[in-house]
Amino acid sequence: MVVSEFGGPEQLRLDEVADPVAGPGQVRVAVHAAGVNPVDAGNRADGDWAGLRVPCILGYDIAGVIDSVGPGVTSLAPGDRVMAMTHFPDGAGGYAEFTVTDAALVAPIGPATSFTDAAATPVAAGTASLVLARLGLPAGSRLLVLGASGGVGLFLLQLAAAAGIVTIGVGRPVRHAQMSDLGAVACIDYTREDVASRALTLAGGGPVDAIADLVGGKLAQAALAALRPGGQIAAIATPELDLDPLLDANISFHGVLITDDGARTRMLAGLLERRALRSVVSRVLPLSDAAEAHRMVEGGQADGKIVLDVANG
Repeated sequence: MVVSEFGGPEQLRLDEVADPVAGPGQVRVAVHAAGVNPVDAGNRADGDWAGLRVPCILGYDIAGVIDSVGPGVTSLAPGDRVMAMTHFPDGAGGYAEFTVTDAALVAPIGPATSFTDAAATPVAAGTASLVLARLGLPAGSRLLVLGASGGVGLFLLQLAAAAGIVTIGVGRPVRHAQMSDLGAVACIDYTREDVASRALTLAGGGPVDAIADLVGGKLAQAALAALRPGGQIAAIATPELDLDPLLDANISFHGVLITDDGARTRMLAGLLERRALRSVVSRVLPLSDAAEAHRMVEGGQADGKIVLDVANG
């Protein structure tokens, strides 16, 4: 699926290109499934931020089978089932039958993990893991998660619950039951409830210790009254925040941008294999429908992850 000119979803077009070749320290993966992320849509519209130049192939999340290995690779072999987040941000290449990536970024997956679940995981769950690492909250802390019903949020709820963190999820009402099932102790409908006052009530009348902002925009400002003095905010999208209240209350703000990290991906693969982490896939579309997948992501129509079936699409 090639982008020959940056622009709208219609710029994603099937094309024939030369098969990539694994260089030193690299592997070539026969891709079975590729995850779709908001960053892919942003790169399709304008690849300058990621250092992409047309023609290019998008996609950082891949799962499939190793097809060949480059010189110096001894830990992986053809036939191994794997998942990976390719080099970020100028790597990409996942929307294709074959992609090459560094062997250090690859995680073996067991037979109990489907390619679909594996492809849905590295970027979204990796981002959730990084948010929690930046906040460094001890067990028993109270975390308000804005955008908890999205792809990153549903992973964050699970990882936070496993760490003993008490989470209040803000998200779409249709996903509240699922959010609770994945670890949220309470849920807030941002379309009908005052997020800050409701969070204070759900937190037992006291403030929360941190806010994870997974959506950006105005919601963090609306939720700020629920955060304790000296608390923290971690944001993966740009929030519209008045900085004066943050300064006055000694709030720490963390801007979080994921980087490629093979050790993290291997950790996530282990959690998937042990069923200690569950991917939530809302739609599986053939590779030929990548443009429609981007329209869904940009239109906010996807709760959970969208995955492209490359092997059959």
